[in-house]
Amino acid sequence: MLLQGIFTPITTPFYPDGNIYFKKLESNVAQYSKTPVAGIVVLGSTGEAILLSDQERRDVLKTAREAAAPHKVLIAGTGIESALETLRLTEYAATLGYDIAMVRTPHYYKSQMKPANMLAFYRTVADRSPLPVIIYNFPQATGYDIPAEVVIELAEHPNLIGIKESSGDVEKVRTMVQATHQVKRTAKVTEVFAAVTGRMLAGEGANGDAGGELVPAAALAGPAKGSTIATKPALKTRTKEVGFQVMVGAAQKLEPSLQAGAVGAVLAFADAAPTACFEIYAAWKEGDNALAQEKQQRIVEAAQKVVGTFSIPGVKYAMDLNGYFGGPSRLPLLPLDAATKAEIERLMSNIKN
Repeated sequence: MLLQGIFTPITTPFYPDGNIYFKKLESNVAQYSKTPVAGIVVLGSTGEAILLSDQERRDVLKTAREAAAPHKVLIAGTGIESALETLRLTEYAATLGYDIAMVRTPHYYKSQMKPANMLAFYRTVADRSPLPVIIYNFPQATGYDIPAEVVIELAEHPNLIGIKESSGDVEKVRTMVQATHQVKRTAKVTEVFAAVTGRMLAGEGANGDAGGELVPAAALAGPAKGSTIATKPALKTRTKEVGFQVMVGAAQKLEPSLQAGAVGAVLAFADAAPTACFEIYAAWKEGDNALAQEKQQRIVEAAQKVVGTFSIPGVKYAMDLNGYFGGPSRLPLLPLDAATKAEIERLMSNIKN
């Protein structure tokens, strides 16, 4: 599966009482489906997945899946501390039609998170997962930073297709890209080299309709009995060579990370400003480094403070400012005070969706 481009790790909307606001979840996903992002990540850190019950995680996965456009890559955050529970949630995501499983590093028993433990964990998950797997490293939250050497060794596994590296360490990105250069795989893509999802191959068009078959016109109460009409042509695909795909999670370092070899990004800042993030990627992709750097500088301060300093409540308020539903977070995350809201309003004043 191709991982190139910008992905939004969606938030989980809540009512003031803490219950999940599913209608707003549907609305946000539908809006992101109309943006130039390559795909949507459900149950990432920004989705407060760790604060949800097992059933709520399943309900969020189902709701987001049903609201997403077929041409967007869908990534399910399925990482739980044990390999067994990770596989159970991954298998459920696969039954819904998700394309990829994103598995964060286990971290609770930090003294035991040695290379041998990580190698065994990810190999076990990748061996049994019905979906291709990407590693998710977020040391700012977990307190554990998976070593580049471990990632490089895991990259040889055929079902481990990439990593979301959220440490913000550009040199680590460069090291992983260079050291996995020998890994060669192929991915199905469209004629314009966009990712091909499982839903697209199953016959859903851009609006969810089936394509490529001849159906009896009589079944549609149309022309004379026995005649046929053609529906939307079948999707035409080609293959593209890809390696072990490194994605990043720090929007304020997107352009230098792309220059270091990253192929895309999963950005919490894209929840509030998907187009602004995409413009950096698009300029880089077109080889316009000066424009990419200009677009990068435009969001550096906002991305650093809204996401890094104010965390999920900050991201949600920035979403509220830009036409998405952010709303409240769950305790122990606290509401923002008036001064913080004013600061976010200043930071986002020239970054509109």
